[in-house]
Amino acid sequence: MIMEQVEKIMTQAVPDKIFPGWVLLVSVKGSEIFHSASGLANIISNERMTTDTVFDLASLTKPLATTLAVMKLVQEGRLGIDDNLGSILPKCTNTDKDLIKIRNLLCHNAGFPDYRPYYLTIKDIPKNSRQDALRDMLVKETLVSKPGEKALYSDLGFMMLRWVAENVSGRRLDRFMTDEIYEPLGLKNLFFVDLNPEYERRKSENRIFAATEICPWRKILIEGVVHDDNAYAAGGIEGHAGLFGTAQDINSLLNKLLFTFYGITDDGLFVPELVRTFFDRQEGTDWALGFDTPSLNGSSCGSYFSPKSVGHLGFTGTSFWVDLDRFITVILLTNRVHPSRDNVKIKEFRPVLHDAVMKDLICKGIL
Repeated sequence: MIMEQVEKIMTQAVPDKIFPGWVLLVSVKGSEIFHSASGLANIISNERMTTDTVFDLASLTKPLATTLAVMKLVQEGRLGIDDNLGSILPKCTNTDKDLIKIRNLLCHNAGFPDYRPYYLTIKDIPKNSRQDALRDMLVKETLVSKPGEKALYSDLGFMMLRWVAENVSGRRLDRFMTDEIYEPLGLKNLFFVDLNPEYERRKSENRIFAATEICPWRKILIEGVVHDDNAYAAGGIEGHAGLFGTAQDINSLLNKLLFTFYGITDDGLFVPELVRTFFDRQEGTDWALGFDTPSLNGSSCGSYFSPKSVGHLGFTGTSFWVDLDRFITVILLTNRVHPSRDNVKIKEFRPVLHDAVMKDLICKGIL
């Protein structure tokens, strides 16, 4: 089934320079309604965008990797949502981070600032010492509010969650996710790219990566390695960024969560009650546990997604939204920061697109 108006909007976005290229996937009740691609993955090499193009998912790492690692550890009884950091990470004991709860980190009200350019410091440290240096800086970071007091979207909170997940599991985040979630689901195109030379990169001839920015400080066009500065300096794997993937594998993962939410699938990977807990909007915020929810005004998912929806945005031009009431999933992957992050036209584009998708489904009687 072709979504004519949606296809028109997406195609026009390229000459309008909203982004060089795109992949859009819309599914209803697990079935793909629309899955198409257009434009360029790389404006320098003229590499065409296809539905198999691999994207730097940026902050989609938060819900699709780090949050799911936490969820898995909670399900196994090895971690509690209301556990305090001081009980998990000895370096946080007797500091202002001691009583921060895992819940606070997941819904962005732990009190951490939104961002700090740690890469400016750690990029000059030997690679095998960078992770310890980064974590020391996180412990010493001044909180901007008391834990639980107010919500502020924060990369730093998810760096802490990566540390938590690794400390509890005894495995690095990328390996834990691959072994425990991605491989059991047959998802070969959700992965981190390890930048350390002793590990083989996941970039190969049969994978085409969407290029991102011409980096001001790395002095290169970024392609197949993480765009986020802090994640790059830390080795490519972080709790807030570093995940790469395709629209199809994201859709498979989200549909797994959606069907588990309703108890339609209950194979033990996740239990329905736990998924419902993580998808529940937390009091006093627009956040569920690791997932965004529609804001009352000006939401990126437009005007038609139900309040019972979850999603997330990624800085590189990626996003997903899942309407839990209607079993609808919309995944938009673009390279809007290619060649520069100064292009912010996608902010106004996202709600227009999502409204067009929902109107099309209504007109066709699918909703």
